[in-house]
Amino acid sequence: MTIEKKNKFISNLPAGRIVIKLGTSLLLNQDMKPDMDYFGKLASDIAKIREAGAQVLIVTSGAIGVGMSKLDMKTRPRTIPDKQAVAAIGQGSLMHIYETVFNKYDIKVAQILLTREDVENRKRYLNARNTLLTLLKYNALPIINENDTVAVDEIKFGENDNLSALITNLVEADFLIILSDTDGLCTCDPRIDKEAKVITTVDKITPEIEKLAGGAGTCVSTGGMYTKIQAGKKVTTAGKAMIITNGKKENILLDIILYGKLQGTLFLPSGDKMVSRKKWIAFTLYPQGRIKVDQGAEEAILKKGKSLLPSGIKEIEGNFFIGDAVTIVNMDGKEVARGLINYSVEELNIIRGAKTKDIEHLLGYKYFDEVVHRDNMVVL
Repeated sequence: MTIEKKNKFISNLPAGRIVIKLGTSLLLNQDMKPDMDYFGKLASDIAKIREAGAQVLIVTSGAIGVGMSKLDMKTRPRTIPDKQAVAAIGQGSLMHIYETVFNKYDIKVAQILLTREDVENRKRYLNARNTLLTLLKYNALPIINENDTVAVDEIKFGENDNLSALITNLVEADFLIILSDTDGLCTCDPRIDKEAKVITTVDKITPEIEKLAGGAGTCVSTGGMYTKIQAGKKVTTAGKAMIITNGKKENILLDIILYGKLQGTLFLPSGDKMVSRKKWIAFTLYPQGRIKVDQGAEEAILKKGKSLLPSGIKEIEGNFFIGDAVTIVNMDGKEVARGLINYSVEELNIIRGAKTKDIEHLLGYKYFDEVVHRDNMVVL
């Protein structure tokens, strides 16, 4: 199939593997019931995209919404047990809908349910990756959701926006498309300011961009945009692109993927492509501690490609053990890197500020000269 693409950047993107994230608001109609017309059109569009040669993975929300519909609930459950029970009722029905609409195009769907614990463990992370890649090899369509039936705050991804970014990096997709009920990132909240305009391209996600999405100092919160921008940081830093666009627009996926017509906000890659292990360290692991370093250590990490040594450490926060992920910040509190720590917080409090030759004298033993080795560090 020969396709003329009109957006220069999208036309240069390899469209071999695409992650599409769907928000709950797209999947339910005004009566808060599953919108079967939308599901049907979605299946038709994805069938055409796959026919054109692209691999597609879907990250879906909606289990709780569909569960509420089946239970005739008018308000969203608040307690964790209620949410888990409603999600359990809705998830099966949600997958049945996907299976029904895609069966029309002879597309086999596969359910993948994940929690943070499934990917923070390196072995389980690789198992998840291998399963997804094997499903793609079988020409199946992975339908991925957070396992709300067992997830609690300690093991939740937070939002499916975050999960979609993780999946994009996990399977090394070419780009992520987040379908929402908004046209993209705007200069201000369009519900409040009629002069708000969609920002078509973001070269780099800066603090100013984060403020537009609902961070401190903004004109208003735009409801859900902030988590999408955080997802964008994970994707673009890893060398991938992301688009936020209005999933309710007719033929939106076909226009973007098949015809290169940019609609919404395109976030350009701002970093080099990372190997899988670096992505796991940077974007999957939850930091258990925070290490503040002096200017010399910051420059050694950022400009000289060096490891973190104890001599450059000024302050330590958190409760971490050997092998845990930590975030490294400069004297202004800005994150400069993440990595796997070689010493526990108790040990680090003893050796911080010391020369490497003094570690063994201070502790009575020495694991490594480096507190965080360069091979286990990702500069952000």
